[in-house]
Amino acid sequence: MQKNDVFEGYALSLGTNGEGIVSEDGTTVFVPYLLPGEKAEIRVLKVKGNIAYGKAEEIVIPAEDRVRPACPVFYRCGGCRLQHMRYRSQLRFKTDLVKNALKKIAGIDVKVENCERSEKEYGYRNKLQLPVGVLNGENAIGFYAERTHRIVKTDECPIHPAWSKELISALYRFMEKCGLDGYDEETGTGQIRHIVVREIKNKFLITLVSTERDLKGIDYFYYLLDQIFPEYSFFLSVDTGRDNVVLKEPPVLLRGKGSYEATEEGIVYEAGACTFLQVNDGVRAKLYERAVSLVSEEDTVVDCYAGGGLLTAMFAKKCKQAYGIEIVPEASACADGLKKKNGLSNMTNLCGKVEDLLPSLLEQERDAVLVFDPPRAGIDRGIVMGVLRHAPRKIVMISCDPSTLARDLGLLTGSLCETEDGSLVKTENGGTMYGISLVQPFDMFPQTRHVETLAVLVWRGEEGA
Repeated sequence: MQKNDVFEGYALSLGTNGEGIVSEDGTTVFVPYLLPGEKAEIRVLKVKGNIAYGKAEEIVIPAEDRVRPACPVFYRCGGCRLQHMRYRSQLRFKTDLVKNALKKIAGIDVKVENCERSEKEYGYRNKLQLPVGVLNGENAIGFYAERTHRIVKTDECPIHPAWSKELISALYRFMEKCGLDGYDEETGTGQIRHIVVREIKNKFLITLVSTERDLKGIDYFYYLLDQIFPEYSFFLSVDTGRDNVVLKEPPVLLRGKGSYEATEEGIVYEAGACTFLQVNDGVRAKLYERAVSLVSEEDTVVDCYAGGGLLTAMFAKKCKQAYGIEIVPEASACADGLKKKNGLSNMTNLCGKVEDLLPSLLEQERDAVLVFDPPRAGIDRGIVMGVLRHAPRKIVMISCDPSTLARDLGLLTGSLCETEDGSLVKTENGGTMYGISLVQPFDMFPQTRHVETLAVLVWRGEEGA
């Protein structure tokens, strides 16, 4: 098989990115947007040994699960990968994705519950983050094509609410009228780099990332935003660097309030522009409800990577004591405000790194239930090793990446061990005393290949208790 060869083939299954897997002449070919059972005319784009990557030139026999994508730039944008797949099949794919990651990466073969659905298949995201740049000499707002920093220009995004379309239009009008340019990564010129919006129960935190502190015509942008949002706060983040970090410095509040309040499960919480919240309100409620059901009234809970403290507060409302560890000062301050508003005297918020604060806390609270909701990179290796030394009786894991979840679970159960050079290898005999009692995927991100997963590890002596 060589580059530019064209052949007809059937997709047998799906890869981890949702691409179709085709077998042809001893070569495994990965073809984006091809569904199992489909026959397609495929052009080979790249060959490396017995692995190849192709493009479906024409779908000869479509699958019953194929549907028309809602987004006009779906096949060019790098955000969604599954809009061409019927939603029930997306849920099956994500269940299998978690199960296969655990088995392939960590050698863990356990029951994985069916992926919990999202009531909203579209329009579910409460956060919008858009790069602003230049395309063919004109301003461009959109999303990056996959594995590139080339902006795919778009006027709307179906997985975001209707206000996203109005916001994009307003930003174009503001830039055009005030003579502002999108940021050109090659030349380092242009004033507008990103716009980030977070919705908190119909209240909005809007952050504009710019290379200039004093933007001309900013009052005109406020005027346009007034027509769209019933209540909003506006922040400016100045970034003159040449890297791609979106919010390097805490944004400065220029208009409105620094944070907004909302209520969930009887807890009054608040969030600011940099406070972490799960992007799908409905699925977040299901996920947190399940997580809280896993602890008892007599438990002490240590919630790592606690964000603005909403989940910590839910634990505190039910349990004897709850601690939250969060590195972002704004989010930790929001958690302190939440504690006060809800009268949760048994809630303690600690601002700092998990690796710095957790060891002494585990020494103090030896019988605590440990909760992890880390970033996509998963839990730091040193933290995992520290947890094994302290051996808490129950660990609740929330993960947005099946591969790093598999790695962390493998280390905690002993199905993976670390060699002298720092690499990980599978082992036949675990050597630790943890077993997995639950793995439950939640579809936090419909239409994409991403999935949130809840997993529970129990000290062997606690199993069946």
